[in-house]
Amino acid sequence: MKIFVVNCGSSSIKYQLIDMKDESVIAKGLVERIGIEGSVLTHTPAGKDKVRLESAIPDHVDGIKKVLAALVDPNHGVIKSMDEIDAVGHRVVHGGEIFNESVVITDEVLKQIEDLSDMAPLHQPANVSGIRACQKLMPNTPQVAVFDTAFHQTMPPVAYMFGVKYEEYKDYGIRKYGFHGTSHKYVSGVAAQLLGKDIKDTKIITCHLGNGSSITAVDGGKSVDTSMGFTPLDGVLMGTRTGSIDPAVVPVLMQKKGLDAAGVDKYMNKECGVLGVSGVSSDFRDLEDAAAKGNERAQLALDMFCYQVKRYVGAYAAAMGGVDAIVFTAGVGENDIHTRQQVCAGLEFLGVKLDADRNNVRGKVTEISAADSKVKVFLIPTNEELAIAQDTLRLCSK
Repeated sequence: MKIFVVNCGSSSIKYQLIDMKDESVIAKGLVERIGIEGSVLTHTPAGKDKVRLESAIPDHVDGIKKVLAALVDPNHGVIKSMDEIDAVGHRVVHGGEIFNESVVITDEVLKQIEDLSDMAPLHQPANVSGIRACQKLMPNTPQVAVFDTAFHQTMPPVAYMFGVKYEEYKDYGIRKYGFHGTSHKYVSGVAAQLLGKDIKDTKIITCHLGNGSSITAVDGGKSVDTSMGFTPLDGVLMGTRTGSIDPAVVPVLMQKKGLDAAGVDKYMNKECGVLGVSGVSSDFRDLEDAAAKGNERAQLALDMFCYQVKRYVGAYAAAMGGVDAIVFTAGVGENDIHTRQQVCAGLEFLGVKLDADRNNVRGKVTEISAADSKVKVFLIPTNEELAIAQDTLRLCSK
């Protein structure tokens, strides 16, 4: 079975075509600048050179159409016709309390997904556009929605409730939802295999660290707490996001900077985080370069990030009553040797002991803890596309 995995952003489409016989990626690519001047499709077929196709792409339907054309192209295509695509798996950011697992998309499901757009206004409409585009171009192909929030629906109320009036939770759904669930689920499953244990018998802390970051406590294979909250703004300091702050800061910012609700939301999501603290960049590689040259604000931003990740690791070890493994994943977690070292430093009291030589690695599954470390520490590259494909296969096989 060949599964087409689609991840639509507001002006982009990431995609992979995966052959589920051996879970190999047949082709992958990225459509950028949808509806903007300079639209481009970068298509990479397995075993062939990368192809860059520049043309106007006014909307997601046209973007998906160009991707499908690339997949069947005589020169750089990988399939003879679209009939070879057996199913489509869509990444959907928010499932609210309605969806606690992946689902086959029906008209009713699509309406429910669309109705949740207020929960994720930057992402959900784009996800819906991608689904509608695939339905229009492949009307007879099964479509599956895989939700970022679904894995976290196992959190108990003590973890997901906020201290607002209970009526606000019931009326408006104001609670912690968590995100990056597909990634946390995938890497915790791989970690359990590396531990040689049934995941039901494990306590694992997964650190998805990138431009957007979240940490999750996975107890017995279930998410019991996570750092992101009602939106992906909550939790640790991120590339351009504040992370957790005193909520009373918000009205002060609005008053002092003359911002309305939309303005302060944009400010906290786009202008803060390590970018705002450092004044240098939201890219951790740029921060490390600047810090190495003596930039104190860049160093402060890096130190704040590592401190906050460490604080969540300690909190989640306490919440679960112990921890068997800590996992680093995503762009920073997989590639930043210093961040992993700094997060683990000081966790010796938990039984964490990092091996400096093993930690000198990027982007491949590795145990980076010392042989005598009581808590295993792993680098596990995430593979959200494969996880989406696996769920799609499971549902469509039924």
